[in-house]
Amino acid sequence: MAKIRESRWIGIVIAMLGILMMGYGICRGEVDVVLAKAVRICLECIGIG
Repeated sequence: MAKIRESRWIGIVIAMLGILMMGYGICRGEVDVVLAKAVRICLECIGIG
């Protein structure tokens, strides 16, 4: 039973760390960079870009 509790806490900690890193990226203005790269990749897949 202890292993189940430990694995649950590890998952929660990793999820919280991911949320914090996403918030940090948003504060730095990385959203525009990621969106521009996503559009470029999508257009290359279609064959337009």
